[in-house]
Amino acid sequence: MKRQARPGVTGLRGRPQAVDHSNMRSPRTIIEDTGWGNLHHAYAAASDTPARLLHLLSEDPERAGDALAYIDAVLLHQGSMYSATAPAAEFVAAILDDPRTLVQCESALPWDERSRSLRAGLLEWLGKVAESAAWGEPAEVDVSTADAADDHDDAQELRAAQACRAVRGYVHAAVEKFLDDTDASVRQGAIGAMTHLLAAPELAHRRAHTAERLMDSVAEMSAAERAAVALSIGSWGIPPLALLADERPEVRGCAALSRALDDVPASLEEIRAALRDPRAADAWFGEDRPPQLDGQVRFFLVQALLRRTRTFAEVADAAVAVAQMTNAYTVDFDWGPLLERAFAGAQQGQLSAAQRRFLSALVDNDECWGNIANPMIWFGKAGLPAEREALRAMLT
Repeated sequence: MKRQARPGVTGLRGRPQAVDHSNMRSPRTIIEDTGWGNLHHAYAAASDTPARLLHLLSEDPERAGDALAYIDAVLLHQGSMYSATAPAAEFVAAILDDPRTLVQCESALPWDERSRSLRAGLLEWLGKVAESAAWGEPAEVDVSTADAADDHDDAQELRAAQACRAVRGYVHAAVEKFLDDTDASVRQGAIGAMTHLLAAPELAHRRAHTAERLMDSVAEMSAAERAAVALSIGSWGIPPLALLADERPEVRGCAALSRALDDVPASLEEIRAALRDPRAADAWFGEDRPPQLDGQVRFFLVQALLRRTRTFAEVADAAVAVAQMTNAYTVDFDWGPLLERAFAGAQQGQLSAAQRRFLSALVDNDECWGNIANPMIWFGKAGLPAEREALRAMLT
């Protein structure tokens, strides 16, 4: 699911100062004028960062892939921001249109085996930076208070968040150019980055124009790109109504996830239709998944279904379908919340037909059982025994 910024990144007093985004610094100026030795990343002082960033322009696939892994694992480790993150993001934005970023490479991270242009990978990373910068932004936290409380790490992260928010305008200006790129992976990276960049309050005035621009181009887009557009527009509070009528179920399903369509009955019906076969929904995109879907598609469908309904009877069919194919490791994102809905306020010992169907599906699914603690927590919330045989006894 969502990449989590560390808990300290919760907000700042005030908003980023208005800046002239047309005067972006050159890559060389950023490298030479930044006091990297006084900045830090996830592991140490950022003295090694300039050389690593310059490897992005090496045109060597191996060096470029190593540098792509570096900016993700070191400058944005698990979504956390550091004092070196903002100038690195400004550098990456400044080199996006450099032809050397067209080199095809793979990230050195072992879990990312995609081969694509470096430019597409850099756009995706800028989106992750924007996502982390926006995390908890409405909250107001006084940095001086954090210092007074001797919470040094939190104060540092708050400043890092402020610095990343201050460069969002520059990053947006650089990313916007690639929304119409001829390379599909680059377009998708740009759309994904724009999703989080336009979450910034200082860029809110750009949302309607960008949504119109994207919708004008959907006829030439793949289904995965149209789904990404639906997710982006929906996240800005603009209803992606036209995409709710798309010919492809994956596009309709992603459009239906939008909170802006919560009151549209056809949207709820799309969610229900998708959850009749959660396994098929998870396979909608293969490796071409929209960057906004950081997790299995069914997780987002379940979340939207629960948000739009109030009773278990309204979600029982979907709950049974999920229970038949899920596993213990994903309980927090799919069958756990459904279990909580099923037994919220239920009387002990009196199982309805819908509750019985759901519990039976869970008990019969071997993948939901094992030495995993999280299911126990959800059974406890539901007032149910956490042992499989005890539940089987209840059913018989």
